[in-house]
Amino acid sequence: MKKITELTAELAAPLAAGRGCTLWDVEYVREAGTWYLRVLLDKEGGVDILDCEDISRQLSDKLDELDPIEGSYTLEVGSAGAERALKRPDDFARFTGSPVLVKLYRAVEGRKEFPGVLTAYDADTGAVTVDVKGRALTFQKKDTALVRLRVEW
Repeated sequence: MKKITELTAELAAPLAAGRGCTLWDVEYVREAGTWYLRVLLDKEGGVDILDCEDISRQLSDKLDELDPIEGSYTLEVGSAGAERALKRPDDFARFTGSPVLVKLYRAVEGRKEFPGVLTAYDADTGAVTVDVKGRALTFQKKDTALVRLRVEW
């Protein structure tokens, strides 16, 4: 049987495409005792509330029909956001040259967070290289908790 996130992605991707959106990610997480099925979208020019509402309605109907999830959960459909997490090799390739924040599991040089510009990603190892104030730092996948885009004001 497919994972809930995989099945949801298969159902949501064509619905998103029908609204001119792309599926960014699907998460199935438990927070404060409640299960959430989150569908995150991307769209040139930005995702709007009508996109989310339409896709949510259609996806909810399909999930109700298939009933792949035991128990209750909350379906959330929204934008991936300006400060979205980068997860797949294509994400890193697309956003090379963009400002990012790298969060580590353990401190390096006395800190766990490194804001900088994404300069490279090694698809074979998952290593991320970031320019931090003119200094190239490479972080191994096993040490990296999160890499997300960073909006500079």
